[in-house]
Order: sequence, then structure tokens, then C-alpha cells
Amino acid sequence: MSNWLKAGLIGAGVIVGLQIVGLIPCVGCFTWILGYVTYGCVGALAVYWMPSVRTAGPAAGQGALAGLIAGAIGGALGLVISVLSTALLGTAGFLSQIPPDALRGMEDAGVDPGFIFAPLGMAFFGSICCTVGVAIAAGLGALGGIIFAAMKPGESTEAPV
Repeated sequence: MSNWLKAGLIGAGVIVGLQIVGLIPCVGCFTWILGYVTYGCVGALAVYWMPSVRTAGPAAGQGALAGLIAGAIGGALGLVISVLSTALLGTAGFLSQIPPDALRGMEDAGVDPGFIFAPLGMAFFGSICCTVGVAIAAGLGALGGIIFAAMKPGESTEAPV
């Protein structure tokens, strides 16, 4: 198994844990930032396991792939959680949690809040957010990999001249 895949699967496990813990009311306000930190750490972990001298180009690639895996799995789970919670609570359950001024502002802008917070709307907008989230995860994984490679370039396997 490749290093980036191992790191990505470990990161996916952490992201899944954060997604589950984030279901606790008010805790989700803090777990999202830990998710972003996780993507950077996953990229660094993939680079840590690189067998040769760590340079920026390969480190960015390894980190991005690891972040991509973690982001895709975590984003897919987040999408499923949001659609299921919308289906269980119902549209009225979500709309009752939104301040009336915000609902009026959405309606004034021509947006139907009933569609956004319906299961189909949540799946549509959630898939857009998931795609953007996977791109952010890959970028943060690459950044984590580059930073780690710059800090710990590793040992050269070539004989000194």
C-alpha cells in the first residue's frame, strides 16, 4: 500500500471521528477547524513516510493525494449525515432553527429556504460543498507536505563526492 494511501485512510478515520463528534450540538462549531488541521497533518504524514530525500514537488503530490483521500471520505460521510438529518428532522425542523430575519432575507433574495433545507436541496448543495471541501483538503494536504519536507528534508542515499 502506498504511503499517501495509508496516510489518507488514517486521516479519513480522524475526519470520520470528527464528523461524528460534530453531531453534538455546539461542538460542530469547533470540529471543523480540527478537520482543516487534520488535512495538513495527513499531508505531512504522507511525506514523513517517503523513503527518499523529501523535496517540495513530490512532497506536495504525496500530501495532496493523502488530503484528497481523507477529504473525499470525510466529505461523503458529511453529505450522507446532512441528507439523513434533513430527512429525519424534516424541512420544518431545520427552518424552525433559523432566525426569521434570515429566512426573510433569503426570500427577499429570491431563494426558497424550503428547497435548500429539503433532503433533495441538501443533497444538491451538499455535493457542491463536498467538491469544494475535497479541493481544500487536497490543497491543505499539499501545503502540509511541503512544510514538512522543508523542515525535515531527510537523508541522502547517495555517497558523498
